[in-house]
Amino acid sequence: MSKNAPFFDESPHAGGLAFALIFVAFSAFLLSQLGAETKPSPGSQIFTRPSFWPAVGVIGMVSFGALHLVAQRNSRHGGAKEAFVWLQAFEFLLWFMAYVWIVPLIGYLVATLAFAATLAARVGYRTVRPLACAVVTGFCVVLIFKTFLSVKIPGGAIYDALPGGLRNFMTVNF
Repeated sequence: MSKNAPFFDESPHAGGLAFALIFVAFSAFLLSQLGAETKPSPGSQIFTRPSFWPAVGVIGMVSFGALHLVAQRNSRHGGAKEAFVWLQAFEFLLWFMAYVWIVPLIGYLVATLAFAATLAARVGYRTVRPLACAVVTGFCVVLIFKTFLSVKIPGGAIYDALPGGLRNFMTVNF
């Protein structure tokens, strides 16, 4: 592999098989839930029934997704490396879940500042300036949501260790 070669196949069909598999699996799941989520209403015209148009859409998703899957299986373009790149995005889902789990423990302010700096470092920023910008941005987000928009986010358990007046201030504002 040459030094300037791309990490994954840049052809127009690269990753198409992985996308087709995910799409067909998701649309098949939606099809399996159709009966529980939409109820047919007998006695009315078929086009006015609440279950008709969702059924048309989901059956179309399954059908066209399956056709796309067959077409991708027959193509000669590989996409395993690109599919791996797509799956790497799920790492950030795990980061977000950790953030949601830790906010009630250490508080919205501390968690937001810590995660802003950590994620900035994770995506490759290593110098002081971008990390400081991430922390300032996190602080601004906390100010906007908690102070200006008055979004009710529970205070962290760590705030219980603070003296009374400071504990109330931190719980209400940060």
